[in-house]
Amino acid sequence: MTGYLTTHVLDTARGCPAEGLEIALYRISDNEQVHLKTLVTNADGRTDEQILPAGDFVTGTYELVFHAGAYLDATGTPPEDPRFLDLIPIRFGMSEESHYHVPLLLSPFGYSTYRGS
Repeated sequence: MTGYLTTHVLDTARGCPAEGLEIALYRISDNEQVHLKTLVTNADGRTDEQILPAGDFVTGTYELVFHAGAYLDATGTPPEDPRFLDLIPIRFGMSEESHYHVPLLLSPFGYSTYRGS
């Protein structure tokens, strides 16, 4: 089996997929962030390609940074200065060659994640 990484972002306040949300992927090496790519979610709240495809997969520590503030601004969520949630970093480890799915459930004042399937 070959490993890869996917995500899915749901806007729990609006009850729909979070379309147009920017996500940056970093590999953490010697406690430094190494930017690998930035993608944007589609109408289904997913990225059009795997965030980390099998050909680029290496076990280790990674971080997804979800640009929630810009998304909330774009959806007309009443503004705050500063926004309670702006950038949401999720740092996680991938220790085996497997499918890792790291979804985000988002609202203006809270979020949750888990290892999905």
